[in-house]
Amino acid sequence: MKNLDVLQEKYRHIAPLLEETYGRKEFRPHDGMDELVSCILSQSTTDANRDRGFDALKARYPNWAEVHHAPTEELIDTIRPAGLANSKGPRIQAAVAQIYEERGEYNIDFLEALPEDDAKAWLQRLPGVGPKTAAIVLCFGYGKAAFPVDTHIHRVGKRLGFLPPKISADKAHPVMEAIVPPSEYYAFHLQMIYHGRKICKARNPQCERCPIAAYCDYYKSIVAEEVSS
Repeated sequence: MKNLDVLQEKYRHIAPLLEETYGRKEFRPHDGMDELVSCILSQSTTDANRDRGFDALKARYPNWAEVHHAPTEELIDTIRPAGLANSKGPRIQAAVAQIYEERGEYNIDFLEALPEDDAKAWLQRLPGVGPKTAAIVLCFGYGKAAFPVDTHIHRVGKRLGFLPPKISADKAHPVMEAIVPPSEYYAFHLQMIYHGRKICKARNPQCERCPIAAYCDYYKSIVAEEVSS
């Protein structure tokens, strides 16, 4: 990692510019079980497909006990709009079953009282749950100090120079958590996602209208190439 002080200073320049551009959303808790299952459905698909799959699941099964005990093929067919249903259906049932076996209820609100590291470790023992899903559940479900790294944040973070060029998304979580103050995880996470969707796109990023181009390693490399050519 680059010098942490340098990265934190860069964050302090970038954060107000992103907030000015995209606004600031204050934390509003989401249901933890909903967030967990929605995250499993979101893997390797679009947000729109995830939402279609999740809405279909909630419409068919009024509670998590019914998801737990549903015929697996029926559940797979229900969530098919989310994609990869043959793997996601069994994962969801296995996760819900494990929660019930360990807690005696279909509820994970006990995580709110656990230290972040313990809560992450517990979640990552569930089928289909990795660092990103655990961080999303804790951040969006319970407002805990976890910084999720999705595909947009992974890309934007590398371009800005927050993240090393070859770091995986899973290993990027603790790096971002070291740079960003915990009180800002939720807001800055959302602002980086908006920026990745609207300007810092995977293909043809719109650097010419980027409000944080002056602090971006990727943009500086483009300018250097143009000057030398």
